[in-house]
Amino acid sequence: MATTEILFAGFGGQGILSMGKFLAYTGMEEGKNVSWLPSYGPEMRGGTANCSVIVSDEEVGSPVVTEPDVLVVMNRPSLDKFEGSIKPGGILIMDSDMVDREPVRKDIRIIKVAAQARAEELGSRTAANMVLLGFLLVETGVVSAEDLLKVLWDHGKKSFYDINKRALELANCVEIQ
Repeated sequence: MATTEILFAGFGGQGILSMGKFLAYTGMEEGKNVSWLPSYGPEMRGGTANCSVIVSDEEVGSPVVTEPDVLVVMNRPSLDKFEGSIKPGGILIMDSDMVDREPVRKDIRIIKVAAQARAEELGSRTAANMVLLGFLLVETGVVSAEDLLKVLWDHGKKSFYDINKRALELANCVEIQ
């Protein structure tokens, strides 16, 4: 991997910014160059939110991601807004519980995950973002799951660690113990 550009998008309160923050922290833990650029409306919870993350072996010249290698969307408005920006050959990871239309792009890899339902099975719908993040790790290998777990422990809320770990396990990026 030289450089991977990722865009996370959804409603405020879905953990969009947290996904990006934890991914960026993990890249730093691994000695990579990273950027994390959040964007959200003043209404925050329920409004739109997105963040750009770049993880690279090289210096990052700009934190702005206009053509992501990977787009992770947690709602339909985000798919509508950002689907066209994905690089040809890129990856779209979408929460199929929250997106009620099919993607139109044929030149990208599409991964549909019923993230809300899977998180609810774990006992916390708020872990849907971690379910999707697990699929991102499996598909890209941008950072290691083990290092992400360390970051979640060091920088996340300890009360969410176990549920987040189990959410990541659903994507088979972490060995279930």
